[in-house]
Amino acid sequence: MIKLVTGFATVALTLMASTTTVQAEERLYLYTENFPPYNMSASGRAFEHGQEDIDGLCTELVVAALKQTNLDYRIKLRNWDYGYNRALSKENHGIFCTTYTEERAPLFKWVGPLTDNLWTVFAPPGSDFEMDELSDARGMVFGGYRNDVKSEYLIKNGYEVSALDSDDLNPKRLELGQIDLWLADRLGGPYVASQQNVEGLVPVFSFNDTQLFLALNLETSDKIVAELKSGLAAIRESGMFEAIETKYGL
Repeated sequence: MIKLVTGFATVALTLMASTTTVQAEERLYLYTENFPPYNMSASGRAFEHGQEDIDGLCTELVVAALKQTNLDYRIKLRNWDYGYNRALSKENHGIFCTTYTEERAPLFKWVGPLTDNLWTVFAPPGSDFEMDELSDARGMVFGGYRNDVKSEYLIKNGYEVSALDSDDLNPKRLELGQIDLWLADRLGGPYVASQQNVEGLVPVFSFNDTQLFLALNLETSDKIVAELKSGLAAIRESGMFEAIETKYGL
């Protein structure tokens, strides 16, 4: 009898462990960064561990879409390089808002678009520098951050980029003359600058109107991707998507 009970207990524990493993595998881990007004800490901290402390346009859209599904998920705010590499290397991990490019297309499964992103070159406050095309900035130093698509684009095309792990310090570096120009988002750039008490940055050139997505690791199941796409479609149809955009001035 003791052996029989022990056997049942072993089977039960095995089943419980198996169930826990399945649940863990099916949980989504989504990362974002401080990139206001698209994604940001609600309290201004560099890192956040829970969804309730993360705000922003893309965050609200992603959470609204997730609530239309039965998916279990966690959202964390980290620096871009950390979140990007987690999404690139781990099943059921993703990152938003991520710029969709032809080079990145085969690296992830994509849900979106969530919103648009117009790349804009900013000069320091009071600058009279003018640009008609990007090549006018040859020989100048751009502020950027690692694994960001804009920085990668500049480097690939032969421009000098001084890259950090986060974009937050670049407006102050620009104001202090530590960099010559800053390539940021037309909407987000001034917002980030204001958070660093930098006002009056001069937008001198805009190009490359891109789209931002939720990017998921390639090993994430097609079922999960389909649920997320369905959730996003549902909030578009209900008008919630447009209401969130309007809240952020789009």
